[in-house]
Amino acid sequence: MFRFLICFVCFIFCTMFSSRNALNAEEEVAKNSEKPLPGTQVVQSVELPASTSTWNYKKEGINSIGKPRPLDMSKTEIVRYWIYLPRDYETQKNSNGSPLLLFLHGAGERGNTPEEITKVKVHGPPKLLDKPEFNKTFPCVTVSPQCKHDFAWSPPQLILLLDHIEQNYKINKQRIYVTGISMGGFGTWMCLNESPQRFAAAAPICGGAKPEWAEKLVEIPIWNFHGDKDGAIPLSMSQNIVDAIHKAGGEKMIFTIYENGQHDVWTRTYDNQLLFDWLFSHHL
Repeated sequence: MFRFLICFVCFIFCTMFSSRNALNAEEEVAKNSEKPLPGTQVVQSVELPASTSTWNYKKEGINSIGKPRPLDMSKTEIVRYWIYLPRDYETQKNSNGSPLLLFLHGAGERGNTPEEITKVKVHGPPKLLDKPEFNKTFPCVTVSPQCKHDFAWSPPQLILLLDHIEQNYKINKQRIYVTGISMGGFGTWMCLNESPQRFAAAAPICGGAKPEWAEKLVEIPIWNFHGDKDGAIPLSMSQNIVDAIHKAGGEKMIFTIYENGQHDVWTRTYDNQLLFDWLFSHHL
């Protein structure tokens, strides 16, 4: 009888705890349900199926960072992201909607708490979009999600995030772009492999991909960047996929190798307006 009472109390406690967690998730999603004003960048969140893309760098190295893994459809989790609306979002003449840019950060910007989302703004487009001189003419709705600690990017989850954005904003589905740095460079390649028909163009930076993905990517305009002295992710990890795409007949592949470039080649890459002009010139 005593054991039965203990088990019953534990069951009630676990049920209450699970319900509280579910309620907290619902409250956070509701709290972030308001759309940002054009010309601003705000944090929002959405509840999605859970990622299983765990990644322990010290144990697994970089070889498994780009390994696709399925979602755990029996669980959900909160995914936080920055979203920016261009200044002309409401007044745009193009009835097809705004183009969309998905930015994927590196391993150093991962986080689990609402406070840690600020780390996503350390590099790349979300950093630049806080500068009025940059966002003045920036044409894209920009989504910058945060990956959890000890995880790598989950392409299936990112595709669901894009679905969510398309359902809630005026998006031109013919003009969706993806870019990312380091771990996000791998994530960029993985998104292209996961859903090659989804993206009009891509710009992976100091990442890598499996050469066997090449045949699916030959028709996508890709501008890849890597430093030849990168001590974190070897140049060969970019070179292998670039060579495989060329061998498969791809003619839309551009590869920029920075002479004496270390791991951080993304700063100079994103500071070059030519990249954005090239990226946004493409459509499906």
